[in-house]
Amino acid sequence: MRVAIVHYWFLVCGGGERVIEVLGEMFPQADIFALFAEPSSMPASLSSHRTKMSFLDSSKMARRYSRAVFPIFPVAIESFDLRDYDLIISSDSPPMKGVVTAPGQVHICYCHTPGRFLWDFHDEFKSSLPWAARPAFSITSSYLRNWDFSAAQRVNKFVANSRHVAGRIKTYYQRDSTVIYPPVNTSTAYVDNKVGDYYLHVGRLVENKRIDLLIQACNRLDRRLLIAGTGRAEKALKAIAGPTTEFLGRVDDKDLPGLYAKARALLFAAEEDFGIVPLEAQSYGRPVIAYGRGGSLETVVPYGESPQPTGVHFDQQTVQSVCEGILNFEAVEAAFEPTAISAFARRFDTSVFKQRMSDFIQGALAETF
Repeated sequence: MRVAIVHYWFLVCGGGERVIEVLGEMFPQADIFALFAEPSSMPASLSSHRTKMSFLDSSKMARRYSRAVFPIFPVAIESFDLRDYDLIISSDSPPMKGVVTAPGQVHICYCHTPGRFLWDFHDEFKSSLPWAARPAFSITSSYLRNWDFSAAQRVNKFVANSRHVAGRIKTYYQRDSTVIYPPVNTSTAYVDNKVGDYYLHVGRLVENKRIDLLIQACNRLDRRLLIAGTGRAEKALKAIAGPTTEFLGRVDDKDLPGLYAKARALLFAAEEDFGIVPLEAQSYGRPVIAYGRGGSLETVVPYGESPQPTGVHFDQQTVQSVCEGILNFEAVEAAFEPTAISAFARRFDTSVFKQRMSDFIQGALAETF
């Protein structure tokens, strides 16, 4: 059986790329297609696979300003010739579901999210643009929404990375999906009996992570905050940071476990479709103080709703709400059991993902062949 794995791009190393790595392990002979890639961001584990990039990959400007060339994505993705493959697995954060397939081929879409700037965040994104750019965005986004919906109808089977995303797939594409959570490597995690005096944030320093709220809350409460990661918002975040916040930059994989294991708790203010970082922290037995929307509702069990909680939720993306979340956590901090938190995280382990995806794919193939 010939397998093609189709990913949007390899520009950063994140949760989507981790899914592709694991799918590559499951199908070691699969060919991998993507719109474009930065060589430094290609996972080393995929080096044995044959890879093919779209015509956009020849342009450094396209890689750097990917959002600006989004209207061309449908042409690029439809240019891939996948006629020789029996199974196509698309890793979709639009527009990869739009690959052209033929009768008899099985196309399974692992959907990370329907494009937020096309659907639920459309108005917010439009209002963030200069006035002169808004009419063009309105016209372009209308075309792209129609194309995105049409592309979703080409898929044989949808897999959603969370119940939150499954609901959005139903709303925007009118398609049912099966929830299979992304793989989280919990096999090497451990519980440290000596916890430090700091809160922790791990991830890219970008605006939608709302790290600014975490910094300002820790400024106000005089709490120590360690921030691991780099990104375009780093300069702005450093400008508002007080003396209790420390930027660690890019943390090596060998040092990250120690940061997780000794953290008082992880702070997480983003509204994510899933969010792997909170589960990574929990795999080390550490609680999470998270914004109670999106994937956090599925990955963080709040205090008061279970005899074995794994964290607390705060209700709004405001400094005050983050402060309340931290203080609520500290009031019940002794109630969190590290071994129970770690056991909860293991439900999302890579081995679980592999088994569930394998069973799902075999079922989809059995319906066709």
